[in-house]
Amino acid sequence: MTDENLTTLAQRAQSGDAAALENLMRAVQDQVHRLALRMLADPALAEDATQDILIRLITKLSTFRGESGFRTWVYRVATNHLLNRVKQTQAEAMLSFDVFAADLEAGLVDESQQAPEDHIMLNELRINCTMAMLLCLDRPHRIAYVLGDVFELDQNEAALILDISKDLFRKRLSRARQKVTEFTAQSCGLSNQRAACSCQKRLPAAQSMGRIGHTPSPVFEDAPAYETVRAQAAKAEAQLRSAKLQRATGSLRAQKDFAALLERIVAQDN
Repeated sequence: MTDENLTTLAQRAQSGDAAALENLMRAVQDQVHRLALRMLADPALAEDATQDILIRLITKLSTFRGESGFRTWVYRVATNHLLNRVKQTQAEAMLSFDVFAADLEAGLVDESQQAPEDHIMLNELRINCTMAMLLCLDRPHRIAYVLGDVFELDQNEAALILDISKDLFRKRLSRARQKVTEFTAQSCGLSNQRAACSCQKRLPAAQSMGRIGHTPSPVFEDAPAYETVRAQAAKAEAQLRSAKLQRATGSLRAQKDFAALLERIVAQDN
């Protein structure tokens, strides 16, 4: 749906059209969920945050004036909530790139115990690892990296979303990109075949520790296949590998129809 169509829906919703409001929330709920999941790296926390953000979008809808695109406005409300209102998770408090690297190397099995290359859960491990990696960044740098390198937003739009100058956004993105690129090049077997960690050696330990399940999550059902991503990483220039691995997650669609749920809540309140 184009921004023009979203703006029209928003105007109808502002005038009290309940159907337009539900359609508007349904049109942006995946966008909100994708951002929440990339910032929190936890499907349950991302679901909670998505619902909270959609409620905030409804309550703040009267403030939308069309001065920016509607999706940009949605990102602004969502990032403000994720940066300022969602409590820091235990994983965030404990993680750094050094801690994460040590954890990866400590949780490896030897070659005789490693998972086969066609194991269906390798892809989910890959995605979870790339998302958890970003928890090593503080939230201001993490959101800059997600908007700039993962979602590939224009720096003008990203700076507007974050309500900071373009220069400050570029500095945060550059610092975050350098840290993620260096870590990926050193510790990720998909980026560097000489790295100690590989998904095959990591998967059995990750499953035994409960870091990842034994059946695929529907959140990642449309992600590119493990072999596809590995081949793409091998062909990419070294400086682009980390970004390509971070982007290869699929749509990260919301698994709940939050729009219908919120419509029922709004109807009850009225």
